[in-house]
Amino acid sequence: MPLVSASEFLTAARENGYGVGGFNTNNLEWTQSILKAAQAKNAPILIQTSEGAAKYMGGYKVCYDIVADLIDSLGITVPVALHLDHGSYEGAKAALAAGYTSIMFDGSHFPFEENITKTKELVALAHSKGASIEAEVGTIGGEEDGIVGSGELADINECVAIAETGIDFLACGIGNIHGPYPENWTGLSFERLQEITTAVDGALGHKVPLVLHGGSGIPEDQIKKAISLGVAKINVNTELQLVFRDATNEYVKAGKDHEGKGYDPRKLLAPGFTAIVNEVENLIERFGTTEKA
Repeated sequence: MPLVSASEFLTAARENGYGVGGFNTNNLEWTQSILKAAQAKNAPILIQTSEGAAKYMGGYKVCYDIVADLIDSLGITVPVALHLDHGSYEGAKAALAAGYTSIMFDGSHFPFEENITKTKELVALAHSKGASIEAEVGTIGGEEDGIVGSGELADINECVAIAETGIDFLACGIGNIHGPYPENWTGLSFERLQEITTAVDGALGHKVPLVLHGGSGIPEDQIKKAISLGVAKINVNTELQLVFRDATNEYVKAGKDHEGKGYDPRKLLAPGFTAIVNEVENLIERFGTTEKA
């Protein structure tokens, strides 16, 4: 099955009360793991690259070729969108030119009117290519210089205004954080999420899929409640990095890399590969996407 826009399957997820994983990849092994897990669970997915990961992997065209060719060679039949995560204005255009079928334009650091203007331009460009587009209002929390932010709550009026540009799905801060969650994290703001959902759906006259960034480490009950209140896409990156690291560390600490040809990268990376397959399968179950392809 060729790469597709994420719009149709995320709209279905929002309409039917389940979530779809946006899983970030960083290399060939990760990409294969994510695809195999999605196929095993018969689940639609987004494979995402950040701009940094795309550069690391050799550029947007290389990322596109890897994903498209693996879909063909592995016989993947579930819907897969190749999505740019937290893209800049120029990065989003470059990803679309390379064949990405979905982009996120993160204009949250611009003055709001500039965010709106650039988003409108990219909506027109993405839709002219049959691609889907995500935009962001506010910024997602995190840690900087040892200071932990609890996660910004998006402005409701700004959420409505950016949704009216014609984007396909909306990322909005509801107390979520990139990276591991600190012990003093107070949880997602379901009150703000409900307010955003009500305002945006009311203004547009239909259900708009919302995006939960920083999905790694959020308790399952909070994920499920967020889905019930309008979230249709959950981003996962850190969680996969951690299971890959842990499985690789175990292999090395056990001395397996010194047994026979245990240093062979195909053997060295295999435990991490399997760990990602298992984690993605577990998350697909948690998000309710199994057998939704």
